[in-house]
Amino acid sequence: MYKNILVPIDVSHPERHEVAMKMARLLSDEGAKITTIAVVEPIPAYVGISGMVPEFDSQVKASVTESLASFAEGQDVDNVVLHGSPGTEIVEYAKEKDVDCIVIHSHKPGFGDFLLGSTAARVVRHATCCVHVMR
Repeated sequence: MYKNILVPIDVSHPERHEVAMKMARLLSDEGAKITTIAVVEPIPAYVGISGMVPEFDSQVKASVTESLASFAEGQDVDNVVLHGSPGTEIVEYAKEKDVDCIVIHSHKPGFGDFLLGSTAARVVRHATCCVHVMR
């Protein structure tokens, strides 16, 4: 069905990774490209570690990169780690790389999110490709 699938991964919820990858494989054509993506959010200034931000950011990015690599070990997938707002970065990456389907997991929503998690909701609203949301 799809030739270029993007699977956003939230490394703080590893229990969701396998389910999302299984769905991506079910939705993929033979020989499809599957890419996992994790987005590291910037540290807000009010946290109080402004002098340490570059070092801390690089440590977090290295940790996330390692988590993606261990998750995708033995699988034919590309891993990408970006820095910024997750919803925005996922949508922009999908546009840049001509992704034709995003398989994203959504957490239980709060009142502000109503039906979807905030990142999933942003992706659904702004993506120019198909989005498969999983619960």
